[in-house]
Amino acid sequence: MATKTKAKTLTARGIEALESDPVARREIPDGGAAGLYLVIQPSGAKSWAFRYRLGGKPKKVVLGAYPEMSLAGARRKAEAAAAAVERGDDPAAEKRAEKARQKAEAMDPDRDLVKAIVADFLKRHVSKNRTADDTARIFRKDVLPKWGERRLDEITRRDVIDLLDGIVDRGSPVMANRVLAAVRKLCNWAVSRDILAASPCAGVKRPGVETSRERVLSDDELRLFWRATGELGWPFGPLFRFLLLTAQRREEAGDLRRVEITETLWTIPATRAKNGKEHPVALSAPALLTLAACPRIACGTGYVFTTTGDRPASGYSKAKARLDAIMLRLAREDAEAAGDDPDAVVIEPWRLHDLRRTAASGMARCGVNLPVIERVLNHVSGSFAGVAGVYNRWSYADETRRALDLWAAHVLAVIDPERGDNVVNLAERAKAAVTA
Repeated sequence: MATKTKAKTLTARGIEALESDPVARREIPDGGAAGLYLVIQPSGAKSWAFRYRLGGKPKKVVLGAYPEMSLAGARRKAEAAAAAVERGDDPAAEKRAEKARQKAEAMDPDRDLVKAIVADFLKRHVSKNRTADDTARIFRKDVLPKWGERRLDEITRRDVIDLLDGIVDRGSPVMANRVLAAVRKLCNWAVSRDILAASPCAGVKRPGVETSRERVLSDDELRLFWRATGELGWPFGPLFRFLLLTAQRREEAGDLRRVEITETLWTIPATRAKNGKEHPVALSAPALLTLAACPRIACGTGYVFTTTGDRPASGYSKAKARLDAIMLRLAREDAEAAGDDPDAVVIEPWRLHDLRRTAASGMARCGVNLPVIERVLNHVSGSFAGVAGVYNRWSYADETRRALDLWAAHVLAVIDPERGDNVVNLAERAKAAVTA
């Protein structure tokens, strides 16, 4: 059993003069730091301990051995421990966790390297997202070659800035923005899992200036798009057509489940909508027919655009590259058939997100008002921002349905003029096919 003495301010000379008790452990409080004790074992070994109460229970944590830890060092440790207790933290639990971390690190010395943490991040977090392929490519191309063999907790803000500057200097400022976004997500995830104490990306600004995109597909390009998606096949051919017809975001459409469709209405749950608000989307006849043609892959999940049944389709980048190649081939074949030079044919680069802009512009061409278009797109800015959004509670259900029907009619008129006026006639057949 330990013997205790009245607290006196300890001195280095006084500590050297203290002797052990051959029978019991001695605990000598230091009057210079509340809770700090010098512990002397019967063997004569000396160490520092900090005693405190947490949740009404007495607790103790060993700070270090004497003389390896000096009196001044022990007092600093005790003050830090007291501050932790004041915050509601448990110094003893923190020390146990640190020992466990050190033990795990000794068993796996690579666990704190960037390459290992990135692999874990991609597996546990990113793999569930629709942008998984793009994010993995960013790390593989731009991050791991520079940082892979370094410890993540050694990466500084200066390192982040240097990495981004190198990407900008090679002429890719927009990619530098994407890299910063990916690294910031990685570091925030690492902070949430107690791998990092703080993110080195804090305060780092995007290095590239991005201008608002204005790309829309022309009617000629829409015809090529429709033909090319027919060749592209399952699942991306129908999915890309569905994106064009509904004007919704890639992730929201790609994760579509059949349970979200009620007759001619698709309701995007708030949990999947980008702005966190449930969003009803009126389905035009061509959109319904596109869904009706999709195979039902039984797996209990109800995903529409899937090849496995248990998860949505992935691999957008490769599918888009194939689509671009098919569109270019078709355009050159048309040019050659018309007697023009096929090698002179080029198609301006475009992204899948440009389909939303194309649809919005098309609806405007059809006479749809801006507030209705914004409601179709589920935008909370513009006509529905701030006070306007608070007081304008009209659902625009009829207006958005008419807008999407007009847009679908325009698309059909472009790709096949003879079908352009048949949207209404197709609606009942499509509705029956989807809801069957």
